[in-house]
Amino acid sequence: MRFGHFDDEAREYVIETPLTPYPWINYLGSEDFFSLISHTAGGYTFYKDAKMRRLTRYRYNDIPTDSGGRYFFINDGGDVWTPSWLPMKKDLDFFETRHGMGYTRITGERGGLRVSTLYFVPLGETAEVQKVTITNTSDHVKTFSLFSYLEFCLWNAQDDQTNYQRNLSLAEVEVEGSTIYHKTEYRERRDHYAVYSVNAEIAGFDTDRETFVGLYETLAEAKVPNAGTAQNSMASGWYPIGSHQVDSTLQPGETRELVFVVGYVENTEENGQGKWADDAKQVINKTRAHELLARLDTTEKADAAFEALGSTGPPCSPRTP
Repeated sequence: MRFGHFDDEAREYVIETPLTPYPWINYLGSEDFFSLISHTAGGYTFYKDAKMRRLTRYRYNDIPTDSGGRYFFINDGGDVWTPSWLPMKKDLDFFETRHGMGYTRITGERGGLRVSTLYFVPLGETAEVQKVTITNTSDHVKTFSLFSYLEFCLWNAQDDQTNYQRNLSLAEVEVEGSTIYHKTEYRERRDHYAVYSVNAEIAGFDTDRETFVGLYETLAEAKVPNAGTAQNSMASGWYPIGSHQVDSTLQPGETRELVFVVGYVENTEENGQGKWADDAKQVINKTRAHELLARLDTTEKADAAFEALGSTGPPCSPRTP
C-alpha cells in the first residue's frame, strides 16, 4: 500500500494518509530549541535537554499510539473535527502532511474548511511557531471556532510521568491577553517558564485539562470544543494545558492566518531580568516573553522567519521511532 511519496523539487516527504504503519516523525530545530512532530501532530517540544527542559507532554506507550501533541480543533456549526486527523479521527475530505527540512505542514479539509498548519522552529529563537491558515473552500459563509490545545510537561520528563503524588499539587499558570504562561515551580526553584500565545483576540481560554477534556472523556470527545465555548479555567495543581478559542467568519474563498507560538523564557541575573514583575502577588516578569512574542506576532514576521530557516536550515528527514 502506498502511504506517500518524495517531492524532489520541494525536498519534502508527502504523506497522503494518516493511517501509516507507525507515526512518521520529523525533527525541528537546530540551536537551543527543538521539537519532534509526527504526521498527525503528535510529539513534544523542549529547550536544550529533552529530559530536564521538556515543555510539552508526550506519552510513548499510551493507547492510542501517538497520544499527545499540539492540536487544533474546529467547531463548524456543531461539526467538530481536527485537521491533523488525530485526536478526533473524523473523516477528512483531504489530508496531507509534508515533512520538510526543519519544518512540517499538516493540512486537513472537511465540510468546506481547509486548515493548513506550518510548524517550525525559527533560527535564533527558543520557540516553535504554528502558523495556521484557514480557507473557506465552500460557496457560502462559514462561521466557526478554532480551539488550540497542548499539555504542559512539568519540566522533568521522567519525574513528570512518575511522581504523581508530588506533581498533581504543583501546576501554576498566568493568563495575560491572548498568552498563557506556564510557571509550575517558578515560585519555588526555577527561573524559567513557558508561553503559549496567538496573535489574535481570543474568545476564551482554558488551562485545566479536566475542564477542557472532561473527566471520563478522551481528546476525541473533548468537552470544550464539542460545546463550542471555552471555560476560562485556571489550573491549580492537576494537569495544566494551554488552549485558546478563536472565532472567525469567512466569506467564500476567504482566508485567515493565525500565528501561534509556544516558547521558553528564562529570567536570570546573566540576562539582567528579575524573576517577578510583582513580588508580593507572585506575578512573573514577562519582559523577555513580550520581546519573544513581538518578534513573531504577525504573518509577515513568521513568514520571514520561515524563509530564513529555508535558506540555512539543517537537513531533516522523516523517520519512524
